[in-house]
Amino acid sequence: MEVILESFDHLLDPDWIMRNGGLYLVLLIIFIETGVFFGFFLPGDPLLFISGMVIASAEEAYPFHSELLNLSFWMLLFMASTILGNFLGYWFGHRFAHVFNRKEDTWFLKRKHMNAAHEFYASKGGFAIAIARFLPIVRTFAPIVAGTVRMDLRTFAFYNVLGAILWVGSLTSLGYALGDHPWVRSNLEYIILGIILVVTLPVILKLVMKKK
Repeated sequence: MEVILESFDHLLDPDWIMRNGGLYLVLLIIFIETGVFFGFFLPGDPLLFISGMVIASAEEAYPFHSELLNLSFWMLLFMASTILGNFLGYWFGHRFAHVFNRKEDTWFLKRKHMNAAHEFYASKGGFAIAIARFLPIVRTFAPIVAGTVRMDLRTFAFYNVLGAILWVGSLTSLGYALGDHPWVRSNLEYIILGIILVVTLPVILKLVMKKK
């Protein structure tokens, strides 16, 4: 547990990210979180916000001399990463539907995670693929569920791209706009907690309402 918590501290530290692969590391993490079933624990939301901060405060060209060009460049890469991740999840769900539809838990797959994604998909339809990006855990399993239920690929592709644009565009731009302010940098922990609360609150409210 201590190792996991220490890893989270590193992933939420802009300086550590820059020393250990930079924004290319963020590309890999976003791809895994939105496309591979065991990546559900990764912190995609705060990472996108922190990436915006990094772009706004980077002293060296990264890779352009214009911050706005850098922002556009990296947002396009982030979008491509999460789009490809969702396509991988869709293919995986389609190919191994018999595994993901099993009723019992396995060492690598918890039934409750798949059930939550199934319910979210059933209530929102295709739009679930887009808005699932803003929900931890659900964003990992939503494309897998879409694959298991044989969602039309063109419909999935549309909402996949839409979700990537909304998710990456909003959080990275917010980090870019606010991240260069000293107050934000000195209170980064609270900002990250706020982001996690905002994106997780809809899931919590849904669970509470369901119990009632």
